[in-house]
Amino acid sequence: MKKTVFALCFGNRGFMPGELILDARREMVQAVRDAGYDCILMDEGLTRFGAVETRDEGLLYAEWLKKHEGQYDGVIFSMPIFVDENGAANALQDAGVPILMQAYPDEIGKMNFKYRRDAYCGKFSVTDVFCQYKIPFTVFKPHVVHPMAEAFAQNLHDFAAVCRVVKGMKRFNLGCIGARTTAFKTVRIDELALQKHGITMETYDLSSVFAEAAAIKANDAALKAKAAKLRDYACWKGTPARAFGHICRLGVVLDRLVETAGLDCLAIRCWVEMQQQLGISPCVLLSEMNERGIPTACEVDVGNAIMMRALHLASGGAPTCLDWNNNYGDDPDKCILFHCGPVPASLMTARGEIQDHAILANSVGKGKAFGCNTGRIAPNPFTFGSLLTRDGALCCYLGEGRFTDDPIPADFFGCAGVAEIPNLQTSLQTIGYQGHRHHVSVAAGTFAAPVCEALTKYLGYAVTRL
Repeated sequence: MKKTVFALCFGNRGFMPGELILDARREMVQAVRDAGYDCILMDEGLTRFGAVETRDEGLLYAEWLKKHEGQYDGVIFSMPIFVDENGAANALQDAGVPILMQAYPDEIGKMNFKYRRDAYCGKFSVTDVFCQYKIPFTVFKPHVVHPMAEAFAQNLHDFAAVCRVVKGMKRFNLGCIGARTTAFKTVRIDELALQKHGITMETYDLSSVFAEAAAIKANDAALKAKAAKLRDYACWKGTPARAFGHICRLGVVLDRLVETAGLDCLAIRCWVEMQQQLGISPCVLLSEMNERGIPTACEVDVGNAIMMRALHLASGGAPTCLDWNNNYGDDPDKCILFHCGPVPASLMTARGEIQDHAILANSVGKGKAFGCNTGRIAPNPFTFGSLLTRDGALCCYLGEGRFTDDPIPADFFGCAGVAEIPNLQTSLQTIGYQGHRHHVSVAAGTFAAPVCEALTKYLGYAVTRL
């Protein structure tokens, strides 16, 4: 994933000790780079200490920011002292990217006028005026923090996640492969609502996908590469050669669609035509695409494909789409999350095994649904969420939990894990009352807060924190 770049902006106020800004410039650059990110900042000689105070200095910074448009993902507005809010507003009202507010703490023993900062108070002055100007901004805890503090390093990681989600979700293309799975009205979606939020949904008929896959020659270089990739990705022992061939051909077609249409994520109709006409289940393809950072949801769940993309952007890791599937005994805060086999390899305890679809075999017959990448989900903290459209709005929920090492019966089909989520019963009640689907998107790590910040503050989604 490309390194996040921050534009740095520093505030000033004439009657405060402005010399402290010079230290702030040096410390902020070091903090950003130590955290693994990069930064750009206006030349120190363009204004007093390279900071903004007056209206004209703010406009000068805004002009500098415009010249560097596209080179930064977010702005860090640093307040080494009680700064002038007017210059800050003029500097950043057209930034067009997330803005992190950082204010320096005072030090006991350095409270005379030479060292006293008052940024604790001054931060409210800036946030107040930004609210008046309707300039969106981000504040994290603690209220004041030194750039070299460990807490600020975490602030930077969270802010980088915010920036990645905003940048990646502001405008992107989603591929819908096949019509909505007939039996699932739960996955209905409003295309126009998506478009209002910059999401273009491109639809493809399943029959044309099948026809293109069938037309691929046995000596096709892309087909050979796909076969080699998939053989290494999972264990195919017992899978019929015919099923493996159909899966590889379908994989080539999906890759071509992603490339030619510039698709950033996908939702696929995965039953029952796949089983009836090709004798396969595409689960392992979804698993491998998720692993590659192309979020792909099954059962044409467009809403969860979108949420998977947000989780992927925030974490940098592979997402997956699971079912809220089973209770786990009598434990109210545990459940089993499962799906047939789209879980990416990095979220599994071991290399997956390709199996026939034990559930669909009841309707299509045994041996006609190979492709489920089965195994167990590895113990890990995780962030989860889901998305739907309602009355033109994009509505979602976000929460955090952890996959445990609690056992699941060996004969349990698919890829599953025991999830422990605080206050799970209340969360499930909320999900039901809000009309969310039976699917949930998951990615390893705990980052619900920055995803929520990005979606609500900068992108206009309605988010419920569970």
